[in-house]
Amino acid sequence: MSAKSSDQLDVSRETMQRLEVYAALLTKWNPAINLVAHSTLPDLWSRHFVDSAQIYDLAPKNINMWCDMGAGGGFPGLVTAILAAEADPGRTTVCVESDLRKATFLRTVIRETGIRASVEAHRIESVAPLGADVVSARALAPLSDLLGYASRHLTENGVCLFLKGENFNKELDEALDHWRFELDTYPSKTNPSATILKIGDLTRA
Repeated sequence: MSAKSSDQLDVSRETMQRLEVYAALLTKWNPAINLVAHSTLPDLWSRHFVDSAQIYDLAPKNINMWCDMGAGGGFPGLVTAILAAEADPGRTTVCVESDLRKATFLRTVIRETGIRASVEAHRIESVAPLGADVVSARALAPLSDLLGYASRHLTENGVCLFLKGENFNKELDEALDHWRFELDTYPSKTNPSATILKIGDLTRA
């Protein structure tokens, strides 16, 4: 276990071991399929693992299904699935990722960490409705598009958790032309210019 990783996340030894396995796989696979920007690897834990983990406590407790859209290298979906493995073992996570190489990587992490998760290697709009209690995404699409994707997969009382950059207010204004929703915002713990959006009661305008 590296000091860098253990200092940034307050988790059990078993959870940290799973995260370390994930990090090692990502470092091994990244040169071939560009899971994350190469420039972020020296700060892998803060930029990707801690950044993803911060949304875990914003989700409702004891949920059945978490859907991560455009999962890419697994952020934030696989990180939250690893955190849930001990704390909420009944939860299932579905990572939607249309890139087949990235989907193969995600399945490898799931197998090697033994977490309760699966991968849909299709475009999000072609996946059958998942009935998710939480839908998450990071760096995938403008907010209005994200809400369109999420709406078909959310349960009636489901929530969205989206990590957004400094232009989120502009995206909010555009989204409100098409959608109505309840919104809570939380400052990112890893990026002072980023914000986490928690959205519920989603309906078309």
